[in-house]
Amino acid sequence: MPTPTKGPRLGGGPAHERLMLANLAAALFEHKRITTTVTKAKRLKPYAERLVTFAKRGDLASRRRVLGLISNKGVVHELFTDIAQAVENRDGGYTRITKIGNRKGDNAPMAVIELVLEPVSAKQAVVAEATAAAKRDADKAAPAAEAVETEEAAPAAEAVETEAAEAKYAGSHPATADNEAPEGFPVKGNEDSMKFHVPGSRWYDATTAEVWFDSAESAAAAGFAPAGGDAAQAVEAE
Repeated sequence: MPTPTKGPRLGGGPAHERLMLANLAAALFEHKRITTTVTKAKRLKPYAERLVTFAKRGDLASRRRVLGLISNKGVVHELFTDIAQAVENRDGGYTRITKIGNRKGDNAPMAVIELVLEPVSAKQAVVAEATAAAKRDADKAAPAAEAVETEEAAPAAEAVETEAAEAKYAGSHPATADNEAPEGFPVKGNEDSMKFHVPGSRWYDATTAEVWFDSAESAAAAGFAPAGGDAAQAVEAE
């Protein structure tokens, strides 16, 4: 359930209040400034600024919403063409309230509410332009930074993988692309079968090394068994 507006209600009922705010907004858009009580001015300010926001959108749906509140088509046209264009670069604060003292007779506090149609100050324009430029630079720099990070991360990842492979077994060397024995690591190891092959053994040439060992003792210490048994490997190695 919507929360009622705090403070005194304008007019005799909700419908009367809506009509009063619509008429006050129409008069404000037509004359650009009106004099009314402080209470009405404070209630009119958010109402009128919301209609200006619709006008800045400029689409048909927004125009129809405003026409549902203000029936004067001439005022709506002026709102969507002149006023919306004048406050195009302003992000908010489309109205200004200035208190002018109390009214004679009932001593009611009075105020002037007017549209802020002055162009945005040079300082504000410079700040807005700098903010937009910084945002554009950040958007452009983000993909480049990601690419640099990816390029830097790839060699680092390869180095980590290589170090991990080297440290996997004592006295071992990772597999080579050409299946050639690294210097000082003649024994082939197959991690799928957990077998090792010494040079000159029966299946040595037909085996693709997944890891190289510096000796049969290192392979055995890493948990690899001799292919064909100890005797076969010893005989073939001789």
